[in-house]
Amino acid sequence: MGKARVIGIGMDYSATSKIALKWAIDNLIEEGDTIIIIHVVSSKVEPTSKQLFEDTGSPLIPLDEFKQINVSKYYGLNPDKEVIDMLEPVAKHKKVTVVSKVYWGDAREKLCDAAESLKFDSLVIGGRGLGVLKRVLLGSVSNYVVQNATCPVTVVKTSPQK
Repeated sequence: MGKARVIGIGMDYSATSKIALKWAIDNLIEEGDTIIIIHVVSSKVEPTSKQLFEDTGSPLIPLDEFKQINVSKYYGLNPDKEVIDMLEPVAKHKKVTVVSKVYWGDAREKLCDAAESLKFDSLVIGGRGLGVLKRVLLGSVSNYVVQNATCPVTVVKTSPQK
């Protein structure tokens, strides 16, 4: 076991972000690491907390607090039992610190901001697997983050549907 690391994981509760979280737990996270789950909420959502933390993001929220429905809703999120069920055993058995942070705005920019301000050793995000044309037309969060983040980025792709 080396030095404890800070690992960021982008989370929007989509299937691809859950696959990325599972991959990080199975392949990257070691005892003593800190996992920071990064949520980026659309700037159109208007929770009260957005006014307080719009520029800097929320404070770091410990897992025990974040899984409480009223805390998640305060930040404009709906807690996902599947994600909590993946994180709790890691926190307990691998002695990993798990916290969340919420940002409002463009996911591409906010993930890069988080990587820099929280000094991630690594960032893990899910990839939707867009083709070249869709990636050009719609824009790719993962492509932008890989090019602009201040830390190594792992993009976990979903397996191709058959």
